[in-house]
Amino acid sequence: MKKYPVLLGALSLATLLSFSFVPAHNPVAVKPAVTAVAVATLKVNTQASTMKWNARKVGGEHYGKINLADGDLQLSGNKLTGGNFTIDMRSIVVEDIKRAESNKKLTDHLKSDDFFSVESHPTATFTITKVSRLTKVKAGEPNYNITGNLTIKGITNPITFPATVQINGKSVEAKALIEVDRTKYDIKYRSGMMGTAADKIIYDNFTIDLKLVADAGAKTTQSR
Repeated sequence: MKKYPVLLGALSLATLLSFSFVPAHNPVAVKPAVTAVAVATLKVNTQASTMKWNARKVGGEHYGKINLADGDLQLSGNKLTGGNFTIDMRSIVVEDIKRAESNKKLTDHLKSDDFFSVESHPTATFTITKVSRLTKVKAGEPNYNITGNLTIKGITNPITFPATVQINGKSVEAKALIEVDRTKYDIKYRSGMMGTAADKIIYDNFTIDLKLVADAGAKTTQSR
């Protein structure tokens, strides 16, 4: 009878050891599948896109338009992610002066070295470097902030502006009113910083009213 406690103790120890060495069941976490997002590059429709400029001076203003040479907009799903466009500086037109001789005089002056030096710099460019999508905006209000590099006369400066972007499948329309400080591009003719008489000053900032349309003619499509 004295052997029973010893036997029971041995069985208990064996049972304890067998449970101690059973590995815990740790299920491997399954990572959710990553869905590829289509990235599309759409060609800017230069015929449907427009660019209007406005420059103010003491006691008045001048305005007109200029053509886009080409451009692209990049989409990731239903979001704008990048893009660029090229401006044909040779196409600058003055619209507020109706008299042909006076119109030509101002147009030629804008193309001269006092302003855009069109002969040596026939194009200007803009390349997007950052896109920030805005939330909780009302219909028709800007829904993006766009940052990029604007190059005029071979001089590049960063610029940021709000934009209203509408995306419908493989069609995009982006609108923005962009304010540019011309003195940053060595355009200082009659600038106040040059000591110009107060009644002759042309304000340093001019605006570009831009509408970009990029449609179904996608150049490339890839996945990431």
